[in-house]
Amino acid sequence: MTEEKVTDEGSLWRARLDESAETITRILDDTHRIAVIGIKTQPDDGPSYTVPAYMQHAGYEIVPVPVYFPAITEILGLPVHRSLSTVQPPADLVLLFRRSADIPQHIDDILAARPRVVWMQLGIGHEGAAEQFARAGIRVVQNKCFLVELLRRGR
Repeated sequence: MTEEKVTDEGSLWRARLDESAETITRILDDTHRIAVIGIKTQPDDGPSYTVPAYMQHAGYEIVPVPVYFPAITEILGLPVHRSLSTVQPPADLVLLFRRSADIPQHIDDILAARPRVVWMQLGIGHEGAAEQFARAGIRVVQNKCFLVELLRRGR
């Protein structure tokens, strides 16, 4: 393999980390079904509830995937999933409301689900996980609030 080809292949996955305004707009427009890992159960639980609730109101199909609350079977009026493997049809985008240090425990589940996009909410990022997702052909957004990006676009 030539050095040029290695460089081209090496940069291909990095293109999936593009967070330009145009890319974000395209993601928001092309996404319909969103699995929310780490969703909470009540409005007073903060953004991990209110952001998915707003997204649902904005027309996105939300798939709740809570990490805690084992007795809860429904969030936002929707059935709860405990793994992305039970989400059928699969989600277009996986939205992560998890601490950055907790992201690695979800990598295998996300890679197996093959969403088009993994979005890590504001304050959340994990370079190693982002690289794994990007190398698998999944677009990655880190440290951005989905709600803020919707509001910027008047949605």
